[in-house]
Amino acid sequence: MKRLLLTLGLTLCAMTHADTAHPPHHLPGSQLRVLPTTAEGRSYQLHVHLPASFAREPRRRYPVLYITDAYWDFAAVVASYGNLVYDRVVPEFIIVGLGYAGERPDYDALRLWDLSPVRLSGEKAESGHADRFLATLEKTVFPLVERDYRADPAQRFLAGSSLGGLFALHAMYARPELFKGYIAASPAVVAGGDWIIGQAKAYAATDKPIKARLYVTGAEYEWPGFLAGIQRYQALLPELKHPGLVFENRIIDGERHAGTKAESYTRGMRFVFAPLAPEQGPSKD
Repeated sequence: MKRLLLTLGLTLCAMTHADTAHPPHHLPGSQLRVLPTTAEGRSYQLHVHLPASFAREPRRRYPVLYITDAYWDFAAVVASYGNLVYDRVVPEFIIVGLGYAGERPDYDALRLWDLSPVRLSGEKAESGHADRFLATLEKTVFPLVERDYRADPAQRFLAGSSLGGLFALHAMYARPELFKGYIAASPAVVAGGDWIIGQAKAYAATDKPIKARLYVTGAEYEWPGFLAGIQRYQALLPELKHPGLVFENRIIDGERHAGTKAESYTRGMRFVFAPLAPEQGPSKD
């Protein structure tokens, strides 16, 4: 027993020393906000990154980029943002990553519920609740961010990859007044049998404007059927002639599905924020 207690004591001391010698890494300028659990039992968490000038310019309001799947993509987007601000090709803005709170959340199941605009057959987890998630953003997330972080309600932007990209496209057609720009990285156009293409055509038939900027990407080495869906949507965009929509399509060479994220978000941020950028084009002496 004494030997066991001694071993446990030494182990605890070693763990304490390791924790002291190697403190956890935190992303500078960022914080977490856990939201109250919704009536449906959804537990959301916001990953918030603030601009360098936020504390010293208390009267300033900032654009905000909302990004889905924060648990995977928030840190990478923040890193790319810092590089773009340094190059003066985007303005300073707030980044809000949309994620989930709780112990060991099942991201795949949770995102399928929130990000898919239509029920998807063959999936084990429930799907098709994108409109509810969009309502949560409008009624809960936007007011909090605009109250606590001086976000400009007239300058909201939305980005997402795969199902997140599909959600961005759906938001553009379902509630075009909510956002000024969208980045759809390798969007899951094929979900629901090209459901989003049907939504796009239906919206185009109304002749209503979409006063926004849209950046859509796919991967050269994407799954063939998945890539074909993206290309169908990209080819359709010029034909739809949405009044007010400024868009750019890109197929990223040499990448597979997840590999598109870095270039998609870097180029996408430059594109959607171009009207607000301090500088554009070649660097100046």
